[in-house]
Amino acid sequence: MITGFDQEVTVRKAFAVVVLFFVVFVTADSARSADDDFFRNKTVRIIVGFAPGGGFDIYSRTIARHMGKHVPGNPTFVVENMAGAGSLIAANHLYRVAKPDGLTIGNIHGNQILNQVTGGSGIEFDARRFEWIGVPVKDTGACALSKASGVTTLDQWKAAKSPVKLGGGSASGDTATITAKILKEALGLPIQVIVGYKGTSEMRLAAESGELGGACFQWESIKTTWRNGLDSGEFRIVIQTNPKRHPELANVPNAIEEAKTDEARQLIRYGLHDPAAMTRPYALPPGTAKERVKILRKAFLETFTDPSFIAEAKKSNLEVEPLSGEELQQLVAGVFKLDPGLVAKLKDIMK
Repeated sequence: MITGFDQEVTVRKAFAVVVLFFVVFVTADSARSADDDFFRNKTVRIIVGFAPGGGFDIYSRTIARHMGKHVPGNPTFVVENMAGAGSLIAANHLYRVAKPDGLTIGNIHGNQILNQVTGGSGIEFDARRFEWIGVPVKDTGACALSKASGVTTLDQWKAAKSPVKLGGGSASGDTATITAKILKEALGLPIQVIVGYKGTSEMRLAAESGELGGACFQWESIKTTWRNGLDSGEFRIVIQTNPKRHPELANVPNAIEEAKTDEARQLIRYGLHDPAAMTRPYALPPGTAKERVKILRKAFLETFTDPSFIAEAKKSNLEVEPLSGEELQQLVAGVFKLDPGLVAKLKDIMK
């Protein structure tokens, strides 16, 4: 038998449940609204660790023109350049100076992560604490050598009586320098690395003048900036440095295929393949609110499916093969788990 008192208790319990659900819903909805509205009328800065006009800058400016459409509140995105030390200055700024409010994104060179692992100088950040947003493209590597160098095939290179002079940059963690040194160490190719060039354009000009035999860096850049030389036959791609052969370089030998030992294969994988997958990473300062990280990661990936972005990227000859923030975070974590012996070898190569 249900008494009036029991009915009153039941009603009160039901009312309490309704109120609880209402409070939870309103609180959650308010939190979402706060995050959604945070970016409204705001400006998000993308700090590029390189000078204007280069590959990093072009990717960032193209992304900046479209990413705001995919962030709640449609904030304005602008690009600022903070060149120096192979993006080390920008990386340190992002870690030590930039506010963790979701309004500053850093675009640095992924080799700085490996630079930290191997104890490079000038590192004032811990890459494991950055909130990684993603990568627009997984870079592919290749070596372009001049006809004048006397090396137009890998067999000729192996048999060369004198080392081939390859260009290297002036900053720690430079891709051209690291690639040349790893190929020399892992495959035993006769190579002399000439460092001090300010960028790949200077290396290309030096190779065209006969000062260098060639250089090794991203195929995406080589096929654009060295197009005339490749078409004329004055320069040839002699070897590539990718996990598997690039479709456009199907007949070019791949470094990993030439490796004869486990150590050589590990040097190529962890010194070339993994860094290439995260060459152009975007990150937020440590401590950025998780919900804002989530919003920007989602917007970053959505940008690459935006028809207007795709059209502009195609017009600018920009390759697009994005890596998500979560995937990048795992890749970065993996670099810090390398065998100490391999780290020591990489440190010797990178010094």
